[in-house]
Amino acid sequence: MILPDLGLLRRRRDLRLLVGGSTVSSIGTAFTQVALTIQVYDLTDSTVAVGLLGVAQFIPIVALALIGGALADSFDRRKLIFGAELASGFVSAALLINALVPSPQLWLLYVAATLFAAASAVLRPPLDALLPRLVEREELKAATAISWSLMSVSGIVGPALAGLVIAAGGVKSAYAIDVVTFFGSLTAFALMRTPPPPSDADPPSLRGVVEGVKYAWSRQEILGSYAIDMSAMFFAMPFALFPAVAEQYGGAEVVGLLWAAPAVGAIVAMLTSGWSVRVHHNGRAIVFAAAGWGAFIALFGFADSLWLAVVALAFAGAADAISGIFRGALWNETIPDRLRGRLAGLEMISWSSGPLLGNARAGFGASLFGLGPSIVIGGVMVVAACAALAAALPKFWNYDSRA
Repeated sequence: MILPDLGLLRRRRDLRLLVGGSTVSSIGTAFTQVALTIQVYDLTDSTVAVGLLGVAQFIPIVALALIGGALADSFDRRKLIFGAELASGFVSAALLINALVPSPQLWLLYVAATLFAAASAVLRPPLDALLPRLVEREELKAATAISWSLMSVSGIVGPALAGLVIAAGGVKSAYAIDVVTFFGSLTAFALMRTPPPPSDADPPSLRGVVEGVKYAWSRQEILGSYAIDMSAMFFAMPFALFPAVAEQYGGAEVVGLLWAAPAVGAIVAMLTSGWSVRVHHNGRAIVFAAAGWGAFIALFGFADSLWLAVVALAFAGAADAISGIFRGALWNETIPDRLRGRLAGLEMISWSSGPLLGNARAGFGASLFGLGPSIVIGGVMVVAACAALAAALPKFWNYDSRA
């Protein structure tokens, strides 16, 4: 079997609403992400300024992700998701207003990026913690593959269309489309019927947050999955460089194409991921997939034509998607439900801090060494980090899901 069990979406109503709402939201978010990078680059002509968007997002995620995870273990996860999504909608509306005035304010773009990250820090832990409650254990890899596939669809459709829309109507058009998509995602989340929090759930507290951190620290396989992903994204996240790279090939339309390329590879990998249920050493799969991400990003740095750059990014996205399947399965197989929200907060820090800081690293690296060398060095560093972490964390390397 090659395809994942797509029948899950027919059999599991609330899973369908969860991933459907998330997909609509992600499409709109992609419009805003592309618009933010283009608008900042247009206002500053600086890759460093674009990279600093990642720093602005990193701070609230680290500060709030663990709190969001603790809330997800104590309160109704659906209501938390709905509230955070609604807050993001207001931020998108503010960006639209800023884009419509004669002199858009640069500082407001950084404030908006910070607020988006804060809302995401509250939204993602309950969102991630809900998925394993909506399916059976043996359905986890298929559910993860479906979720990632639809996220990848949004990663293709959103950026590709955003580039075209911005080229035709400016960033204000992209922000307007994002505002409209919130009506779809909020409707889907409102219709969900999800399991209530446990009646004996502890209220959010510092002690509860510490308990989640201690649990993760005690499980080498979980730490390995965090470290591998953070290393891959920190050293080899090139998205902040896309506006500068696109200047060599055509402009805003190419920015959208570069953003979409990894998602194209990811969806191909996900839609052919039926084989993943026969792989039980999740740690090794994560290591090899993350190393593949680094190798293909290095190839992207060497690319001297648009087609090669797009192909390299597509293969990198496929490798990252495969890593995501096995990271998600490992987390859901090893984390008890009473801690799932708090550990989802830690997971969010692992998968979000790497890209955010990685974009900043890429921006500064490009200013010092040039676009190509900054990208290539980062890709090589990922491969080296994967080898080092696999050797240093034997329980992660040898993890067997059958046990």
